[in-house]
Amino acid sequence: MKIKVRKIGNAEGVVIPKTLLKKLRWKAGDQLELSATDDVIRLRAVDPDFERQLEAARYAMEKYKVALSRLADS
Repeated sequence: MKIKVRKIGNAEGVVIPKTLLKKLRWKAGDQLELSATDDVIRLRAVDPDFERQLEAARYAMEKYKVALSRLADS
């Protein structure tokens, strides 16, 4: 599938075809994560519940890193 970069207001962007949005089950207002490497762009849907849980896990791991490290060594 080929698409073109378009002028959108003062920016430029691409429009994702409706058939692809339906296949991915994405809709207007969904939050996406954008990353790029070399000449490849990747879009990934963000699950807000998972992101919140991941942030809580990172907080706990940082807070208890000494205890977790000792548990891992035993």
